[in-house]
Amino acid sequence: MNPPIFIIIMTTVISGTMMVLISSHWLLIWIGFEMNMLAIIPILMKKFNPRAMEASTKYFLTQATASMILMLGIIINLLYSGQWTMLHTPNPMASNMMTIALTMKLGLSPFHFWVPEVTQGISLSSGMILLTWQKIAPLSVLYQMAPSINPNLLMSMAIMSMLVAGWGGLNQTQLRKILAYSSIGHMGWMASITVYNPTLMHLNLVMYIMMTLGTFMLFMHNSSLTTLSLSFSWNKFPLTTLLILMLMLSLGGLPPLSGFIPKWMIIQELTKNNMIIIPTFMAITALLSLYFYMRLTYTTALTMFPSMNNMKMKWQFENTKKITLLPPLIIMSTMLLPMTPMMLILH
Repeated sequence: MNPPIFIIIMTTVISGTMMVLISSHWLLIWIGFEMNMLAIIPILMKKFNPRAMEASTKYFLTQATASMILMLGIIINLLYSGQWTMLHTPNPMASNMMTIALTMKLGLSPFHFWVPEVTQGISLSSGMILLTWQKIAPLSVLYQMAPSINPNLLMSMAIMSMLVAGWGGLNQTQLRKILAYSSIGHMGWMASITVYNPTLMHLNLVMYIMMTLGTFMLFMHNSSLTTLSLSFSWNKFPLTTLLILMLMLSLGGLPPLSGFIPKWMIIQELTKNNMIIIPTFMAITALLSLYFYMRLTYTTALTMFPSMNNMKMKWQFENTKKITLLPPLIIMSTMLLPMTPMMLILH
């Protein structure tokens, strides 16, 4: 892709998301979603091949359907209230339709089928944008309309998403699909707390973006697409292999690492709202996701194929300047647990 064209497309993607973030008028929000959707498709097809075209088509059809449902909800709300304001959605039918449209854009269950297929068909760099930046706009709208959302609807979708993420990722050997199911699971955690404490959803989103960006960058540095290729990475890049191990455990939410913070605080907040069974069930479903993260760490760090060929130790001669941006990202993704008291005060 030519640099000027790429800059124009990325500017449109960023502008669309920013328009959604700063607008309180439903029509401008819908226009922002459309700008973002139409501009991201060339990025998904950056490496043109039939698989990328199929993934882009699936993404377009899903997002276009979600946009139509969102517009239908907006029109119903307009007919009922006479206002375009986002903060005024008194009609339950309109609110439910908007919630369904936004969760379809996010990839929450039962509208999750497009996420693994699209992520698998595109490059790692495009997948990184799809699973991080593209989540910001729908979550910001859910954040702003949280008081009018039906909590039972959103909580049902959240629990289904956690189950789908846990069971769906167990059999996978493709890293992009594993990260897609990871995204579905994290979106479920965010959706579960949106109605009760939207600030915690923000915290979870920030932690998820940091961990996912670091994971994608390390996979791109290693040129890893499958678990098999990860098993050879120790001989080639020992440092990045160790970082992948830490990031995988952080994504799984193990206590010494940063990924534990949002899960801990969400379970605590739901318990304060007199819910015992739901957070217990959420913690159990997190174990399913933790299993395939642990499988990846085992494949990455605990398997080293014996060889007498010294040239396999390429890391001794590799230029490490390519990963200079990663250390601060890795530190924030793994070592923020001591900052938890401050986060509790802020929220």
